[in-house]
Amino acid sequence: MREYPEMPRSFAHLSDEAVVALVARSDEDALAELYDRFGRVAYGLARRVLRDDKLAEDAVQEGFLSAWRNADRFMPERAKASTWVLTFVHRRAVDLVRREDRRRAEPLVDSMEPTPAESAEDDAWLRFERERVQHALRQLPDQQREALELAYYGGFTQTELAERLGQPVGTIKSRMFTGLARLRELLADPSNGETAWKPTPSTT
Repeated sequence: MREYPEMPRSFAHLSDEAVVALVARSDEDALAELYDRFGRVAYGLARRVLRDDKLAEDAVQEGFLSAWRNADRFMPERAKASTWVLTFVHRRAVDLVRREDRRRAEPLVDSMEPTPAESAEDDAWLRFERERVQHALRQLPDQQREALELAYYGGFTQTELAERLGQPVGTIKSRMFTGLARLRELLADPSNGETAWKPTPSTT
């Protein structure tokens, strides 16, 4: 049965602090609204710190994920919502700067041609990881899984996804934020692979 797009909710009458309060109740539409309000400024901040478009996008995404996870701890009497969100983004941008600095400082290892045994092990490991990711994706809510699969396997941009699915761009972003957060949790949980899933045995 065809699923018709939901009507976007209006948050225009709400204060920033009220929107964060809704985010604390796991309201994905409120997260989308928060991104619509502060996403552009957050990206500008991350871009100034990192001087790299892709890393800046990563910092913004992970900063908003942190806001999603910590919204229940927000105290409006201590900071404005915009300052609170931008603090997460700035911290993540600084972390990425340090990570990149460490990566550049690492000595280059002489490249070596892999032996046939190493190549076979690499292939097996890649297959193992691919199946593990597929299993984790199947555990996400349908809307989150659809957005992630279309973005990462179909190559659609967030704007293209919004047009394709008939949803605001902010809603698509929030689905991807929360979907990625859940995916990371599933992939980081060893029991997820040990009890609920077993890799497909090789037929060779």
